[in-house]
Amino acid sequence: MARYFIALGYKGSAYSGFQVQQNAATIQGEVEKALAVYLRAPVALTGSSRTDTGVHAKQNFFHFDFEGLPQQDLKDIGYHLNAILPPDIVIYSIRKVRNDAHCRFDAIARSYRYSIYGIKNPFINDRSYYYPYPLDENLLNAAAVMLLQTVEFESFSKRNSQVGNYRCTLVKSEWIYEGEELVYRVEGNRFLRGMVRGMVGTMLQVGRRKLGLDAFKELIESRKRASADFSAPGHGLMLMEVKFPDGYFD
Repeated sequence: MARYFIALGYKGSAYSGFQVQQNAATIQGEVEKALAVYLRAPVALTGSSRTDTGVHAKQNFFHFDFEGLPQQDLKDIGYHLNAILPPDIVIYSIRKVRNDAHCRFDAIARSYRYSIYGIKNPFINDRSYYYPYPLDENLLNAAAVMLLQTVEFESFSKRNSQVGNYRCTLVKSEWIYEGEELVYRVEGNRFLRGMVRGMVGTMLQVGRRKLGLDAFKELIESRKRASADFSAPGHGLMLMEVKFPDGYFD
């Protein structure tokens, strides 16, 4: 039995998240169905980074075990799977890895971006959050820096999160303009369920001067689960990259 990594991207608008669910369309469910059709056998996928309903990914990973995929045919398999999959999911590559490789536990970092825009634009409203309120960019970035200075993110974890701890290490947290969009870029070793959307929603309150920086700091330090503002919708969020150690795929 050999192990394979699938690198893929997707537009999450039509899906109830990443992980397979009963009676709901998901990214994992669609890819498992396509593999079953092509390989004529059921395949169970393990995902690298779960994304919520409506969230997009420029890059994410699955891994699976299967016997008998010729190495020289992996590019062709990706081509055929893309022909089976719906147009909002794309497979970039399939590669054989060592048998103990794990696309979730071996990843060392994930990066996300959350996009908002303030002037109505129907051409970006499926991937960016329309937020027509004045924002203080300096306050937004001051709040973003505070997030770099903490490792306890329980305040930004949704109530039904089942994790052993709430410790995360961020190496990037900043707001920048990209054209007409104001984008929050964040990178860290791990993220809790709803964490990025909670941070964004709460920082937007800071940017509107509805929440002071001292109050934002107190919210972080309170470590009260779900005390953040989780109103930022999923369609503004995109998983940009899942990083593995140097030489991991050599």
